[in-house]
Amino acid sequence: MKPPIRLPRIPSQSPYICNNCLSRTLPTARLATQRFSSSSSSSPSSNPPSLPPSAYAYLSSRRLISLTGPDSTHYLQGVITANLSPSPPRTSGGFYAAFLNAQGRLLNDVFIYPYTEPGKEAGKGEGWLIEVDAKEVAVLAKHIRRYKLRAKFEVRVLDVGERGVWKSAASSGSGGGKEGAISCPDKRAPGMGRRLLLPGDSKPEVDVQETTEDVYRVRRYLKGVAEGQDELVREQALPQESNVDFMGGIDYKKGCYVGQELTIRTHHRGVVRKRILPVMLYGMEESEPTALEYDAGKVLGVEGIPRETGIGRFEKRGRSAGKFLAGAGNVGLGLCRLETMTDVQVQGEAGGYKEGDEFKVEWEGEGGEEKSLKVKAFVPSWHLKQ
Repeated sequence: MKPPIRLPRIPSQSPYICNNCLSRTLPTARLATQRFSSSSSSSPSSNPPSLPPSAYAYLSSRRLISLTGPDSTHYLQGVITANLSPSPPRTSGGFYAAFLNAQGRLLNDVFIYPYTEPGKEAGKGEGWLIEVDAKEVAVLAKHIRRYKLRAKFEVRVLDVGERGVWKSAASSGSGGGKEGAISCPDKRAPGMGRRLLLPGDSKPEVDVQETTEDVYRVRRYLKGVAEGQDELVREQALPQESNVDFMGGIDYKKGCYVGQELTIRTHHRGVVRKRILPVMLYGMEESEPTALEYDAGKVLGVEGIPRETGIGRFEKRGRSAGKFLAGAGNVGLGLCRLETMTDVQVQGEAGGYKEGDEFKVEWEGEGGEEKSLKVKAFVPSWHLKQ
């Protein structure tokens, strides 16, 4: 038997660095660590606290990309669903939009802000900031670089400590007087407040309490607002099913953009059979709720439900009624068949929903344990005004 071959051990070029040393040598890393830890998701055994009447939160789940240069506006106009130069002109600064692929499926939901990068000569520093899901920031930046061809603009992912994304429940204010602050109203749904982009480790100077991103997430769920690619699945979600149209992210009068053909066709046909709706989860032995309410004390383990788990009828057979997307506590979001789970009438569809119909979601927990909860969908009042 041949003796085993022993290879010489090569010392690592990047030895382990403890957090204390890292924090002393890398201020940006320290800032990122502090922010991400303060906004981390709740554990499955606890829920976000009850919603305060007014608060602000740092959104660690969002990052920024800058597009600056003479061709940045022309390029961006051809790849997003919103119009950079609407008529009448926009007065609120930033706005909501989406990137689509050629088949009209959603790549990323974004906010776009006018921006001038300091330190650059005239004509080269003007452009835009794109706010996107932090997990997708490198993917979107690569996508933009791939298709910019010979267009004259620069693409740069901003460092975490360079400028932060904040959410304020206040409907007015531009960042509490901070120099370099950028803000805009969040018009996706009533009561969504404002978004703020603040330099460095600045915080909004507003007279309300600071809270975590989990609280903001619950507020979104109650409004029926999905955000990021954990909830709007990349290259699968359709903009109308994701309520991008209801939330003001699509301009049907603008010129050509990537993915426009299917989006316009769906709009003119006027048939959207599924939409993302707020849902309330409750026990299999509980009675059906009559109002959408968040209960911070109700631990149901909804965070453990796999994304896109099917929603079916309770004690009835039939095709899938929808898909569960995300949740916290006893509320969440679901992609729901309107004629099946709600009393909304869909053109060309026989209304299958009846008062008292109940629905359920079933999944396999840790250790193979079968779990199930009932699900109730609610149609937000702002949907009915569209």
